[in-house]
Amino acid sequence: MPSVESILSGLAGDRATGALRMGRAGTFYLTEGRVTYAETSVCPRVEDLLTASGRISAYAVRQARQAAGEECRGGDRLVERGVLTRGELEFCVLGAVLDAVFFLFRASARPRFRPGERHWLGPQWYFDVTGLLRECKRRRAQLDQAWPSPELDTLPVVPMGRIHAQRVLLTALQWEVLVGADCTATPAELARKLGRPAYSVLLAVRQLAAAGLLRVPEREHRTVPAPPAPAPLPRRDDGAREKLPGRDPGAAPAPGWIPRTTGDPADVSLLIRLKNALEALT
Repeated sequence: MPSVESILSGLAGDRATGALRMGRAGTFYLTEGRVTYAETSVCPRVEDLLTASGRISAYAVRQARQAAGEECRGGDRLVERGVLTRGELEFCVLGAVLDAVFFLFRASARPRFRPGERHWLGPQWYFDVTGLLRECKRRRAQLDQAWPSPELDTLPVVPMGRIHAQRVLLTALQWEVLVGADCTATPAELARKLGRPAYSVLLAVRQLAAAGLLRVPEREHRTVPAPPAPAPLPRRDDGAREKLPGRDPGAAPAPGWIPRTTGDPADVSLLIRLKNALEALT
C-alpha cells in the first residue's frame, strides 16, 4: 500500500481538490493540490478548541456550519459576523492542522480520496507535503529531546504524590495537565478535556516526566537513553523557492491563483512561536 506522503504528492501533482479519508483515523482536505485542513480523532478540532476556551459558542459554530457552502465559507462567516477576528481563526486553524497532520502521517488505514469534498471552514492556509513532513520531523525531534521514549504517549497521566524538589517551575499548560490529570485520562483524552492542542499536551507530558513529576512505567534495569541534540532549523533560501508552474517569475500573479505555500519550515516555526506568545497573553 502506498504511503500517505506519496498519495498526497500524487494529488498535489494533479492539483486535486477533495478529501483524502484515512478510515476512522481522520481526513486531509486539499484545494488545488495543497493541504488546506486536516482533522483526526486523536486531536481536538478547531471548533473544539474555540468552544472549550470559551472564545465562541457551540451555537455560533452550528450556524456557521449550516450556512457553509460553495458561495459562503464557514470560516469567513464567523469573521464577517464578528465572532472571531481573521487572525484568531488563522492561528487556530494553523495549530489544529499541524496537530492533526502529525498523527495522520502515522495512520495505517487504507486511504480513499473523495473528489470535490470540502471542509466547512474553507481554506485558511495552504501547505505542501514537503513542508508538512519537515514540521512533523521537527516535532518528533522535539518530543525525543524532552523524553526519548513514546511509552507515555498512550498511557494515563499519573502525577507523582511526592517529589524531591523544593520548588518546581511550570508553564501554564504543564500546570493545566497536572491539575486536569485524573490518573485515567491519556494525553489525547486530556487534550480534549482541556481544550488544548494534542501535540502541545503530549510534549508537556513528556517534559513533566523528565522533571520527575509523573509516574513512569517501571521496568527491570530500566535505562533511558540520552536525548539527541536538536537538529538546527533549516534556513530559508529565497533563491531556491520553487517557481509557479508555467509562470514567469517577474510577471504579475494570475487571478485566482492560490497563495504561496505557508508550510515552509521557517514560516511555520515563526508562526508557532507567535501563536504561543499570543496564547500566553490571554
